[in-house]
Amino acid sequence: MSVKEKYQPVLNLGEQLGIKDGNVTEENGILKIKGQAATQYEKNILWDKIKEIGGEHPSDLKANITVADESVYHRHVVKSGESLSKIAKHYYGDPMKYKQIFEANTNILKNPDLIHPDQILVIPNL
Repeated sequence: MSVKEKYQPVLNLGEQLGIKDGNVTEENGILKIKGQAATQYEKNILWDKIKEIGGEHPSDLKANITVADESVYHRHVVKSGESLSKIAKHYYGDPMKYKQIFEANTNILKNPDLIHPDQILVIPNL
């Protein structure tokens, strides 16, 4: 199996996330990946997939993934049935961090218990 085949799930994820300026080369058994994620959250997802396949410090892959918008952790599109606490648990692992999400979105939210599908919420860096 080639190193590119080994990391194909990472490349597929990059396509799903819409990584910009993507470039993949293979040289002397080392896969080199370059690209720009929209947010830190998306970069973290890619690195989690890399580590899942190659371990904590893969020796057969070099990745240079930059972030386009470092002012936020992510931008989340609200889906039906979601709450700020559910969203906080997803991004931070702690539902009580909903307050930080609410504070970052007071320009569009007036009540932390009232969000609507298709609203785009800023998920702040903590």
